[in-house]
Amino acid sequence: QRQLVESGGGLVQAGGSLRLSCAASGRTFYGMSWFRQAPGKEREIAAAISWSGADTYYADSVKGRFTISRDNAKNSMYLQMNSLKPEDTAVYYCAASSRTTYVRKTVPDFDYWGQGTQVTVSS
Repeated sequence: QRQLVESGGGLVQAGGSLRLSCAASGRTFYGMSWFRQAPGKEREIAAAISWSGADTYYADSVKGRFTISRDNAKNSMYLQMNSLKPEDTAVYYCAASSRTTYVRKTVPDFDYWGQGTQVTVSS
């Protein structure tokens, strides 16, 4: 049983918006994040959030356009993406840590991953 399931990806024109969701199940997850991976590139952090939601982190490339949030009562995390650009095109992955409640930003920090959802922004 997959423990992290992303949804909300799709095709959108530049300047448009999408909202990604990550539904978690099976256990308690603490620090969570959204990573993305474009073709031919390494997986990179887009945004991260602490267990309480009080602390967040955004990559410079998405700062001011993306908003990360979570609802622990629903075991869910979200990424609101506005003013999308073609360079935002990537597979977006939900990642979660079972070990730390703090904001974490690198791939080794997370021990659970979703299957990814494709976001394509056309120019």
